[in-house]
Amino acid sequence: MIYYIGIDISKYKHDFCIISNTGEVIVENNSFENSKKGFQSFLELLKSYNKSKVQIAFEATGHYSKNLELFLTNQGYSFMKMNPLIIHQFLKARSLRRTKTDKADSLTIANYLMSVPYKPNSNLLYNIFTLKSLCRNRELLVKERSKFYVLLTNELDLTFPELKPFFNNSFSTTLLYVLEKYINTDHISLMRDFDSIYKISRGKFSYAKFAKLKELAKNSVGHHDKNTDLLISTYVSIIKSFNDKIDPIDKQISTIIKELNPRMLSIPGLGELSAAVILSEYGDISNFSSPNKMLAFAGLEPSVSESGTIQNNGKMVKHGSGHLRYSIMNTSMIILRYSPTFYDYYLKKRSEGKCHRVALSHVCKKLIRVIHSLEKNNIDFDPSLLK
Repeated sequence: MIYYIGIDISKYKHDFCIISNTGEVIVENNSFENSKKGFQSFLELLKSYNKSKVQIAFEATGHYSKNLELFLTNQGYSFMKMNPLIIHQFLKARSLRRTKTDKADSLTIANYLMSVPYKPNSNLLYNIFTLKSLCRNRELLVKERSKFYVLLTNELDLTFPELKPFFNNSFSTTLLYVLEKYINTDHISLMRDFDSIYKISRGKFSYAKFAKLKELAKNSVGHHDKNTDLLISTYVSIIKSFNDKIDPIDKQISTIIKELNPRMLSIPGLGELSAAVILSEYGDISNFSSPNKMLAFAGLEPSVSESGTIQNNGKMVKHGSGHLRYSIMNTSMIILRYSPTFYDYYLKKRSEGKCHRVALSHVCKKLIRVIHSLEKNNIDFDPSLLK
């Protein structure tokens, strides 16, 4: 006999029920605390059943389930995470009543689990969980840092408008060093320590550039005072602080992704950070039986409306992980610069009359199809095998 356990996850407690494959409700309206004591009480109950006959499922509800996931994994139990939207639709299909309680949800999850093939989460859980946490927090830090990039740019537009174009409109380590040490045009025009700047730039900042920068500062149309100097100094300090926090995260992400070594890294232009986000959001890609399911998970599939003889394909549904969708879109832009195969495909879509965004969405779909094939078959990217 198979035992189906549906768990409704919440912050302080988890409600659960157990039903058999005959539909008999064995445990109803029970719960355990989100604590070590609560987990142990749940484990004692599970020991009453043959571990190979137990199937556990709960909704993917952010970080509230992570401790339980790791606990179950360490105890040798498998579990299956489900899309809350699917559970909601399953409940609506079973009843017209608008009843939503934690106990009712756990029973719904157990019933749904009984109706679908059991696809437990991968044993890569810990690495994927860590990777996802690192990637999402890195994204938050990068977004916050971007705000101060904008504020610093606004001040430089007033005090030294020629500076950012001179550095190709990017805040390089060299530019931040110059601003941190000299702040304004008066000080920059009198710079003497070329060797220090040359070392910071790793040999990329030549003496000719050094002399040109001093000349630009001397003849700048910008205006500065003690207030603008204070703001520039503050913004540079904050940005460097963000960099100091982001760099170790990048190194840790790089370490984990190298250990996992996903085959998608063989795609030209797809770097470690992009691979980390994609892998961490999807989890075990082998759980996706087709690329279409991966597209649906990322919200990259078009909506379809069909009635009688009328059928319309609408806009991208944009359900699923926004982090994943954002990463895939940006990664596709970079891949176009490095992969002739993907760029030719992009041009083909453009020649069919599609605008840039629509053509790029087709590139995203192609990228997902390629990633699914590489990971499923455990092979490296080979452009000659693409249709």
